[in-house]
Amino acid sequence: MTQLHGSQLHDLRLRLLVQQESERIADSQPDELDLSVVQARTLCWLALLAEAHEEQASDAEGRGDVEQAMGWFADAMRLRDVINVVSSIEIPLPAASDGSDPDDFSSDYPDERGPLAA
Repeated sequence: MTQLHGSQLHDLRLRLLVQQESERIADSQPDELDLSVVQARTLCWLALLAEAHEEQASDAEGRGDVEQAMGWFADAMRLRDVINVVSSIEIPLPAASDGSDPDDFSSDYPDERGPLAA
């Protein structure tokens, strides 16, 4: 039997956690929740967080604070790992029986600028 490396074990734990949470949400609200939309929105927020951490790393590096830069960069890489795991989880798309477009988020955000509009 092959031995798992630390990063492989971390990825498996993360994948299991996300799948368990998805199943828990689906079981508790089967008719009220579209997991594919949750996944897409989660990926958007994770990408924004990763970019912010990368910017913080660059700022810290520019100030000459190498230790702080390395910390921000490590956090950004962890977020990128999470993005890879979340994006690899296959969630079946819901049947569009009402004719609506499952990718249309405008009804959730009336001003059509998305979740970051403020």
